[in-house]
Amino acid sequence: MTDKVLTLDLDGVMDKAGLMDRCVRDLELPDWFGRNWDALADSLTDLPDRPEVEGLLVVVRNWQPYAKARPEEWEIAQEVFSSAVDHAPALSLVLALGGSS
Repeated sequence: MTDKVLTLDLDGVMDKAGLMDRCVRDLELPDWFGRNWDALADSLTDLPDRPEVEGLLVVVRNWQPYAKARPEEWEIAQEVFSSAVDHAPALSLVLALGGSS
């Protein structure tokens, strides 16, 4: 088993639908993912349960434009991220600072 790092790159994301689509792509979620806050919380909590993963770090990049454009949605997203980390000890999530490279 190994630790795994996934990057959730929100470059160009300006609404909840875009965030959910990016989560599917970058976090390797199944196509049947429900694309709502509850489904995201459940999926994040389940990510470290994969047999090949001992620990999981999710790095969220380029989140600032989305947070500025949709502050209410971003607040909910942060609550979902925080709750998932609280319920899945093998999951860590960090918000990267700085611009895209």
